[in-house]
Amino acid sequence: MTVWKGGDVMENILLIASSEKGSDLISGMLSSASLCQITVIRSGGEARRLLLEKDFDLIIINAPLCDESGESLSRTIASKGISQVILLVKSEFFEAMTAICEEDGVLTVSKPINKAVFWSALALARSTRNRIQKVQTENTQLKQKIEDIRLVDRAKYILISYMNLSESEAHRYIEKQAMDMRSTKRAIAEGIIGFYEN
Repeated sequence: MTVWKGGDVMENILLIASSEKGSDLISGMLSSASLCQITVIRSGGEARRLLLEKDFDLIIINAPLCDESGESLSRTIASKGISQVILLVKSEFFEAMTAICEEDGVLTVSKPINKAVFWSALALARSTRNRIQKVQTENTQLKQKIEDIRLVDRAKYILISYMNLSESEAHRYIEKQAMDMRSTKRAIAEGIIGFYEN
């Protein structure tokens, strides 16, 4: 495993390439494209082991690999939605690989590599990664809000049951406690649930 660093790290890139010549060519293009840290490994098996331990912003697979074609690996990684994947394939396989891989979100680039096309693929990968990260953040925030609402509703039900409050009184009680204690409604609800259910 080889690691190249280019200044302050903006992106963490995994390059899977069986040949040293191919990895040097691609690493050189990546280093000149942006500030990044490039990890280079030689096989699909090594990639699968490394991906269990570490996440990457971008994964570039220079197919074929010494132990597999690279198509299955690229689709598996892309389907998990963690990293963007660019698959570099020989021109004679380009159309077939694109047809197979595009449904999973793999960007396919034909070899020999045209720099302009490669830069476009990198730009598209970055843009897509940013969009996915934004959606994941929004999804996490939405799940948190739903969980907060559930906890507050559960606490209101407890107040209605144990303190004979109406629903609006229970709601006002939780809101007032949150303001008075400079806390969140969720924290107040958790306190109520913990007190009455334990």
